[in-house]
Amino acid sequence: MSAKDCGHHDDEEQLAKRITVAIVGVLVVVGIIIFLVWAILHPDKPRFILQDVTIYAFNLTTPNMLTSNMQITLSSRNPNDRIGIYYQKLDIFASYHNQQITLPTLVPRTYQGHLDVTVWSPFLYGNAVPVAPFLEEGLSQDMNTGMVLLNIKVYGQLKWKVGTWISGRYQINANCPAYISFTDRTKAIQVGSAMKYQLVQTCTVDVSLN
Repeated sequence: MSAKDCGHHDDEEQLAKRITVAIVGVLVVVGIIIFLVWAILHPDKPRFILQDVTIYAFNLTTPNMLTSNMQITLSSRNPNDRIGIYYQKLDIFASYHNQQITLPTLVPRTYQGHLDVTVWSPFLYGNAVPVAPFLEEGLSQDMNTGMVLLNIKVYGQLKWKVGTWISGRYQINANCPAYISFTDRTKAIQVGSAMKYQLVQTCTVDVSLN
């Protein structure tokens, strides 16, 4: 191989290295810009409020079976004035003492703009769900006493949107306590054969990386 050919080969290697360095440099700069924008804006997690719960059925039968049918009204507010939220997936279900008593209900994917409020009204069903014996005893006592604490839980994924940039997926978990009185009818509104409880209960919300 002649010296001319070697020189030409070296020039190509140098050009390839320069292009690689330039691409890496651009990627680093873009990454730094995104990080700085993200750090400056620092999104606040959405705020969930359980507005009401309408109980259509809540029957405890032997042996240790619970049938429940309810509709909830849940609102979410985006507190950020520069960041949008994509709710990719949200499952909602009811639990009693950390035992799930209804099937998860999936709500539609939603985009929430700056400072926007979104309201969902899903139905939650649980047909003859077996509960642990000690929970059945506690639930029976709570119902006889007149006050049952249910927890409406939200589990899903979201993405943040800043301008045209969209983040990766984050995990969101929300827990909304719902105090249901089965003896004091003054705390509920009768809707046909159902009882509607106006709660306006703030939920705890946790957002973390997947």
